[in-house]
Amino acid sequence: MLGYLKRLVSTGAAYQFGDIVAKAIALITLPLYTHHLSPAAYGAAESLLTAVILSSILLRAGVGEAFIRFYFDDSDPLRRERIARTATATVAWTTTVAALAAVAFAGGLSRLLLGFHDPVLIDCAALGLWAFTNLEMAYAQLRVDERARTYVLASGANVGMTVVFTIALVVFGHQGARGLLLGNFGASALVVLGLWWVLRRRFSLRVRRADLLAMLGFGLPTVAADASVYALQVADRFYLFRDYSKAAAGQYAVAIKLATVVFVAVRGFQYAWPPLAYSIESDEEAGRLYSLVTTYYALATGVVVCGVALLGRWIVRLLAPAPGYFGAHRALPWLALGWALYGLYLVFVVIAGRARVTSRNFPAAAAGLAVNVLLLLLLVPRSGANLGIAGAGIALCGAYAAMLVVMYLLTRGLFEVGFEWRRLIQLAAILTGVALSGELLLPAHGLGGLLLRVAWLALVPALLLLTRFFHKQEWEQARVLIADGRGRVRAFRARHGDVDAYAEDPLRDL
Repeated sequence: MLGYLKRLVSTGAAYQFGDIVAKAIALITLPLYTHHLSPAAYGAAESLLTAVILSSILLRAGVGEAFIRFYFDDSDPLRRERIARTATATVAWTTTVAALAAVAFAGGLSRLLLGFHDPVLIDCAALGLWAFTNLEMAYAQLRVDERARTYVLASGANVGMTVVFTIALVVFGHQGARGLLLGNFGASALVVLGLWWVLRRRFSLRVRRADLLAMLGFGLPTVAADASVYALQVADRFYLFRDYSKAAAGQYAVAIKLATVVFVAVRGFQYAWPPLAYSIESDEEAGRLYSLVTTYYALATGVVVCGVALLGRWIVRLLAPAPGYFGAHRALPWLALGWALYGLYLVFVVIAGRARVTSRNFPAAAAGLAVNVLLLLLLVPRSGANLGIAGAGIALCGAYAAMLVVMYLLTRGLFEVGFEWRRLIQLAAILTGVALSGELLLPAHGLGGLLLRVAWLALVPALLLLTRFFHKQEWEQARVLIADGRGRVRAFRARHGDVDAYAEDPLRDL
C-alpha cells in the first residue's frame, strides 16, 4: 500500500510541476496584470478561458478519458499505439474544425458571450480551443506511460513561453485581455507541435473507425457529466459578468486565481489518480487504497483550505494590491473549499470508471449544476440584497457537495470501498472549528492579526494529535519514509565523494 501511495505522490508531483511553476508565476505577475487590466477586462479574459475549457470537454467527446482506460486493458505495444493514433487524430480534427468555425462567427460569438463586439478576442479564444485540447491529449499520452521527465520539460517550456509572451503583449504591447489570452494560448500551440514530434510514432491524422467507436462507447457518457461539472465554473463567472457586475466578475476571477494553491493539488491528483487507480488488478486491494487516499487527500487539502480561510485578506492585499480587486477576499475561502470538494468527487468518478458504468456520472453532475444555478439566483440575485461574490463561492461549494452525495449513492453498490467515515468526520470538525473560531475571534487586519492567525493554524496538528487521528501503522510508515529519505541522502553524498557519507546517523534505526 505504501508503494502505491509513493507512486501517487511522485507522479502527482511531476504532473503538478508545470502547474506549480505556472501558478506561482501567475501569482507573482498578478499585481502586474491587475495594474494594466481593469476588473472588467480581467473578468472578460477569465470568462473566455473557462469557456475554452468547457468547449474542449465537448470536443474531446470523452476520447481522452477512454484512451487512458483502454490503454491499461491491452498490454500489446502495437495495439496501444494504434489506440493512441486514433485518439490523437480525432481530437486534432474536431478542434481544427471548431476553431475555424469560431473564427468565422467571431463577431456574433463575442456579443453572445461577452455582451459587446470584439471578434479579435474570440479569435484568440479559438486558438486557445485548438491548443488547449490537443495539449491535453498529448499530456494524456505522457501520463499513461508515466513519462514524468518529458511531462515536466513540456510543461516547463509552456510556462516559460507563456510568461514571456503575456508580459510582452500585456505590459509592452498594451493588448489588455487579448494579450492575456494570446500569450497563454500561443505558447500552448507551440508546445503541442513539439509534443507531436516527440510522440510522432503515436501521432496520426487517420481515424480508425472501430477503435473510435469503442472509445466513444466508453467516453461519450462521461462528456455530459464532465461538461456539467465544468459548467459550474462557467455559470458563475458568466452570470457575474453578464447579469451582476463586470467588476465583481473580475474580483471573482482574481479569487479563483488566488485559490490556486488548492487547485494545483487537485490538478496533480486528477492527473495521477486515474492511471494508478485503474492499474491495480485486485479489487480488494484497490478498495483499501481508495479509502486511504480519500482520507489523506481530505487531510492535505483541508489544512490548506483552513489556512486560506484565515489568511485570505492578507493574500489578496499582497498579490492583488489594486484597490478595485480587494473584494476578492470574500469569495476566496469558498472557492478553495470548492476545489477541495471537486477532488473528492474524482474518487467516485474513478470508481464508476473501474466498474465501466460512466453513465452514472451525469446524474450527479446535473444535480450539481442545478444546485449551483439555484443557489446563484438565491444568493446573488440581479437586484436587492445579496452576498455578492461570496454567494457565488457558496453556490459552487453547495454544487460540489450535492455532486458528492449523489455520486456516492449511485456508486456505493458498484465497488466496495470502506471509507474511514470516523476519521473524515473528525477531520472536518477540527478544520471547521479552527477556521470559524479564528475568523470570529481574531483581528482581520494588521501585522498583529496576521501573526495571530498564522499561530492559530498550529491548532490543527495539535488537535489531530490529541484526538489520535493518526493510526499506529501510519507512524511506522512515516518512520520508514524518513529512513528511506536518509538513505537516499547518504547514497547521494557517497556518490559525490563525501567522506562523512557513512558516518554515524542517529536516525538509522527508524
